[in-house]
Amino acid sequence: MMQTPKEILYSVMSGGERKTALPLPKMLISGILAGAFIAFGAQAANMVAHSTENAGLAKMLAGCIFPVGLMLVVLLGMELFTGNCLFSMGLLNGTLRPSGVARNLIGVYLSNMIGAALVAALVFGSGQLDTGTLGAYTIKVAMGKVAITPLRAVCSGILCNLLVCLGVLMAGAAKDAVGKIWAIFFPILAFVTGGFEHCVANGFYVPAGIFAASNPAYAAKACELYGYTAEQISGLGFAAAVPSFVFVTIGNILGGALLGAAFWYIHREKHK
Repeated sequence: MMQTPKEILYSVMSGGERKTALPLPKMLISGILAGAFIAFGAQAANMVAHSTENAGLAKMLAGCIFPVGLMLVVLLGMELFTGNCLFSMGLLNGTLRPSGVARNLIGVYLSNMIGAALVAALVFGSGQLDTGTLGAYTIKVAMGKVAITPLRAVCSGILCNLLVCLGVLMAGAAKDAVGKIWAIFFPILAFVTGGFEHCVANGFYVPAGIFAASNPAYAAKACELYGYTAEQISGLGFAAAVPSFVFVTIGNILGGALLGAAFWYIHREKHK
């Protein structure tokens, strides 16, 4: 048994009302945990992909493990910025106030980033980046995230959050945990294998790369394996990453909001 698309719509909109009414401490703690959960999937994906030479196979393997992050978020009821971009449905339906939506999205975005960055720091401190060439690979991933052009960042962000929000909507169709897990798995597999950009995941990838770049051994290995210069790696920092975060976030907002608007228009109850 599963919910119909109309039932999914009204269930998600009802959830949006609860989310925007959350007390600030609960919202922030939930956001920190959601960011950490996404980071767990991202680190596991890096571990799987770093020693796989075939690029397509590496992305597919990463895509098989990364969905665990969204599974944890959905099944445990945490606050994830990209999924909350579906608030566009409630805004169009008149059941959400713009002020409540803005409060939630800003608070959840910042807390997601805190949770993801905390996991990045813990991973670096744990010594896990000593595994094989994982430290150098982590630098490579961060360098790619920071170097993305604005147009590519926006387009990739749109494609990413279309798939993430499709996973959230499909999970809403399922009435049991197993159904929700499989509903999430395939859209997230497609997003990671496609190589699209997720702002919260980047909240792990970029800090992890910056921490890794502070280790001379990891930095030297990245230069050896990937052809970077010491100057390029020394330029990897939070200030350099701001533009890519801005444009990926814009793309994520557009992808989720446009999907939500289309889903609302198709399945809403029409009143005379």
